[in-house]
Amino acid sequence: MSGFNQKSKQSSIRQQINQLVNHKFFTGTILGLIMFNAIVVGIETYPTIYQSYKELFFLIDKALIWIFTIEIVLRMIAERKFSDFFKNSWNWFDFLIVAAGHIFIGAHFVTVLRILRVLRVFRAISVLPSLRRLVDALLLTIPALGNIMLLMSIIFYIFAVTGTMLFAEVAPQYFGSLQLALLTLFQVVTLESWASGVMWPIFHELPWSWIYFVSFVLVGTFVIFNLFIGVIVSNVEKADAADKPEEPDQLAELRSEVKELKQLIINMSRDKSS
Repeated sequence: MSGFNQKSKQSSIRQQINQLVNHKFFTGTILGLIMFNAIVVGIETYPTIYQSYKELFFLIDKALIWIFTIEIVLRMIAERKFSDFFKNSWNWFDFLIVAAGHIFIGAHFVTVLRILRVLRVFRAISVLPSLRRLVDALLLTIPALGNIMLLMSIIFYIFAVTGTMLFAEVAPQYFGSLQLALLTLFQVVTLESWASGVMWPIFHELPWSWIYFVSFVLVGTFVIFNLFIGVIVSNVEKADAADKPEEPDQLAELRSEVKELKQLIINMSRDKSS
């Protein structure tokens, strides 16, 4: 009986800790400390401030490590089994960052690694349906993006080789080699100073060169980017449709069952009458 009472007490304590770690205030406090840690790391990049308050930064860093350690321990206790904690990849990430903080305490790069804990904010995606649908759409877009990237690579390669043949002597700084041509075309496709920085100097030497640049902008920027947008929008619609409840299908099944039941009752009544 005492063993049963002990187990019930342990279960009660675990439930209380589970409620604590899942409480909004607890989560908000941890995220606030993560952001505070990120601010401290940013301040440490100023040598004059860091050298003047080096001991204070060390104490803050040590305090944050132990706070995060207590958080990890509480989250472990909140699980039904100790192994359940490590079934979540985010828990693995948090555990490794905190463990590295204890192993390499005082090392600056570990402080930077702890900033990665801010990525826990991405867990809000599972709470907000709109963000979840957007992520689902982006994941659905990955296979289609491979084909678009292949098409873009072919277009880039063709225009880069052509540009090298046409403008290598006029603008060697832009089209002197294949890799320079590819880098120049990347600048052009971003529409960042492509006319004033790239096209006009070549246009003054070769007036017909505008045909090359305009055709690349039309194909590389507008067509390819519209393909990207079209694929993403299409997959967003698919994700929205997948999240909608399938009430029409359920109603159709229910109506079909009602019809079958009516037909069965009619047949039974006929058999009795006969």
